[in-house]
Amino acid sequence: MNFDEGGCDLNHEETASLVDAVESLKACVVSRSTGGAGDGYRELRDQLKGLPHIWSQLPQAIRTCRDESELWGFIKPKFGSYQERRDYWRDEFNPVLDYLESLDRSPTNTVVSAELKRLGYDAILADWNKALDRTATDADGALTTARSMIEATCKHILDEAGIQYEQSADLPALYKATAKSMNLAPEQHTEDMFKRVLGGCTSVVEGLGAIRSKLGDAHGKGKKQAKPLRIHSDLAVNLAGAMCVFLLQTWELRKTRQAQIPIPPSKNLHQGDE
Repeated sequence: MNFDEGGCDLNHEETASLVDAVESLKACVVSRSTGGAGDGYRELRDQLKGLPHIWSQLPQAIRTCRDESELWGFIKPKFGSYQERRDYWRDEFNPVLDYLESLDRSPTNTVVSAELKRLGYDAILADWNKALDRTATDADGALTTARSMIEATCKHILDEAGIQYEQSADLPALYKATAKSMNLAPEQHTEDMFKRVLGGCTSVVEGLGAIRSKLGDAHGKGKKQAKPLRIHSDLAVNLAGAMCVFLLQTWELRKTRQAQIPIPPSKNLHQGDE
């Protein structure tokens, strides 16, 4: 296997190959845990170890046990029956398999990854990959990273535009300044259709900031604090990715157009007024 270590910029064939590799590793582990040899365990484990975005989501026992004998030493005293061991490994492997299958289900992931890479925004691409990695096993962290992506995007555009902002400004304020600088604020348009769409963008950003504060991992939680689900993190991350690409594409387009505006020739005073 030879995959991009960027994490989630995988096509269907690559994702399917990774699913097969993880399923094969799971089969080896179950075989060794139920009296079989578990042949191929070390080779598959080493291959997946070279893919950080997959390795971090494998069961802790797999990351710890380097060979078949260590794996047997882990599982033998843990459960007495073979069925208990099968059930245990099924539950342990489900998160990474769910993650890989979600990559194949969501076209947004590939589009956002490809566009951020094309535009050359490596830092934001890294945040995007981090957010995707977290959706399967750390919904709290995924929400926080989704919000941070939009904040970083807004600050990048404002910095390049030479627009000052308070470092402590919250996300809605940063987005408002960014949108206004690119003529994306609803109040800058008279056409009702554009006002609604751009107003929707504002609502998305404000909502992501609010859900991150309520459900993300940036603040301490009380006893009755709601816990985000996978569907919440999937929605938040996909919305954040779409908004970041929209803002960055708009900014790049504005820069291109500004560069193409011809500079009027200076008037020769000796020629007089025409």
